[in-house]
Amino acid sequence: MEYRLLGRSGLKVSVLSMGTMTFGGGGAFAKVGQNDADEARRQIDQCIDAGVNLLDTANAYSGGRCEEILGEVLAENGRRDKVLIATKARFPMGEGPNDRGLSRWHLIRACEASLKRLRTDVIDLYQVHQWDALTPLEETMEALDTLVRHGKVRYIGCSNYSGWHIMKAMETARSAGGIPFVAQQIHYTLQAREAEYELVPISLDQGLGILIWSPLAGGLLTGKYRRGQGDPEGSRRFNGWQEPPVRDEEALWKIVDVLVEIAEARGVSAAQVSLAWLLARPGVTSAIVGGRTREQFADTLAAAELKLTGEETARLDAVSELPLLYPYWHQSWTATDRLGPADLALHRPYLGRRGPR
Repeated sequence: MEYRLLGRSGLKVSVLSMGTMTFGGGGAFAKVGQNDADEARRQIDQCIDAGVNLLDTANAYSGGRCEEILGEVLAENGRRDKVLIATKARFPMGEGPNDRGLSRWHLIRACEASLKRLRTDVIDLYQVHQWDALTPLEETMEALDTLVRHGKVRYIGCSNYSGWHIMKAMETARSAGGIPFVAQQIHYTLQAREAEYELVPISLDQGLGILIWSPLAGGLLTGKYRRGQGDPEGSRRFNGWQEPPVRDEEALWKIVDVLVEIAEARGVSAAQVSLAWLLARPGVTSAIVGGRTREQFADTLAAAELKLTGEETARLDAVSELPLLYPYWHQSWTATDRLGPADLALHRPYLGRRGPR
């Protein structure tokens, strides 16, 4: 297992992290998975044995039950000392008007509740799960700073923020002498490369680690979903879970076709090829993989050792390439003499072109 620094920190995380959203099976999350503590225990040990050192959860998963199961398992046999815990807060955790959002009141209460459910004294990475435009950023960032300085949290991050949200939050923290984000958790796959417009360049420029949720697009990039065959029985999409969205189904099947061709030629799974492509992208720190079964984990964990050839990468790049939206096409045409490393994370494949591919 390879380990990479998380942003501009000294913390090293495994290139594959373990997602735990399948634990608990409460409410809508039953569509994703319903693993109990016994199955969670087996899967966590499997991931630890493979070298995974970051486990990701959120207080909203199954209404807190996911954190409870994770805390129960990690409290046994010294497991907590072998891993880093990442969790999140923002979504409703009660019926009251203040039981959601990123206010000081809600964030500090949410953190303290997560600590109890996780049976730990400190959360290694505490992430705000989504934007809150109603709470002043000064309040949110000060509350996160307080949690770090009081020893309840070691590092902070954000998830699902836009580019301007991230930059405003970072500058708000810095201008107050506070602690800025060290990472962002985003959706980024062969099927959804929009993060390359702003979020990846911002990460390179600002020194943010990139953690990727649903790196196999909810199973769409595993090779189990094929053109014209419908959703596999028992899959999350078969059960009604529609995240992430598919805006261009034909484009998706073209990507899957190339994935499967490469996978069959290499004697590996399409999931492993998809993850290997992602782990080689600029700025990516770790892909968060989940699964309902140990067989699924065994397959995805093997991706940590797979390296694609230049020709294989070029085929996947071409079939999944984004259109250059404004102002990026204008920059690519007229600003090539002054582009920096963060810009080139997006622009490099397009340099020298005019018009659509």
